[in-house]
Amino acid sequence: MRGKAMYQKLLEDLYGIRVQEHQVKIGSYEALSGNDGWRYLVVRTGNRQEEDIRELAQIAWHLRSYGDTHVPVFLFAKDGKLVVRWMNEPHCVLAARTTNGRQAHKLGRKLAKFHERGRKVPFQIQRSSRIGQWKNLWEQRLEQMEKVWNGLLFQTPEDEFERMFVDSYPYYMGLTENAAQYLVDTEIDEHPAAADGGTVCHERFFSGSWGGNYLLKDPFDWVFDHRSRDLAEWTRERYFHNSQIYQLEISRFFQQYQTVVPLTTFSWRLLYARLVFPLHYFECIENYYLTRSEQNKKILEEQLAKILRQSGEYEQFLANFYQIAGAPGKGLPRLEWL
Repeated sequence: MRGKAMYQKLLEDLYGIRVQEHQVKIGSYEALSGNDGWRYLVVRTGNRQEEDIRELAQIAWHLRSYGDTHVPVFLFAKDGKLVVRWMNEPHCVLAARTTNGRQAHKLGRKLAKFHERGRKVPFQIQRSSRIGQWKNLWEQRLEQMEKVWNGLLFQTPEDEFERMFVDSYPYYMGLTENAAQYLVDTEIDEHPAAADGGTVCHERFFSGSWGGNYLLKDPFDWVFDHRSRDLAEWTRERYFHNSQIYQLEISRFFQQYQTVVPLTTFSWRLLYARLVFPLHYFECIENYYLTRSEQNKKILEEQLAKILRQSGEYEQFLANFYQIAGAPGKGLPRLEWL
């Protein structure tokens, strides 16, 4: 028993919910329609602990209570559990009243409102919190990559990817150290304001995070962090999406965002530190060594070649970012070498 018949049976047996056979894909989830106007998304929870899911469910209930109708509801099964076992795998079920359409219109403003709701979470977030952890996480990634790089230094590169990695790593190590130092200097120089408190963010926010054909804010994509995380990752994605014409889009996005909440100097500087950290480079290298697919390796080799070709342009982007985004002129130090 696979696919929709399996999920129909899961919903009926464990949740007492009758659904239609017709199934749609919402994000990466299978969704079935009930006769009550709701769509039910069946989520394989994988390695996540039940405590992690309980925390995400609490955050979702909080955001809905503040009026965010695009956040789904976590459902309890008939036995009162959030996570159920079905076909020997852990699952949970989300219920959503999805609407059609894309979220690109005034996305900056919508994200700011999402962050403002997320800042009002009335309980301690522990399991999904990344507050204050960036520097350590960056350094851990750097150490892991350095081990791989050291192992390759005195060998003949196996392929073009390894040759590019061996040659480029010292530059990106330097960028990472710059990002970490900028972060440390920010924490020394600036006092966070109330608006700098933790909020609900995304693992990696980009223009399609809230769905394609259906609008949905996916709780399994959330972390609790400083708002600048989402702003930086959206900016990075838009820059790489089209490195020729990103300026207007970025400028408009930050204008929209700040109609809801102006960014503090602390926010701007954290955002900038995160843009300096070359996440795109790290992910490309890490994905190459994780994949077994020759086709994926070829795609990642082309991606790395493009990242290296555009490194000068990315420096230019970093040099001009504050100006493009309309940041205030005072109190925002540039990197001297740019």
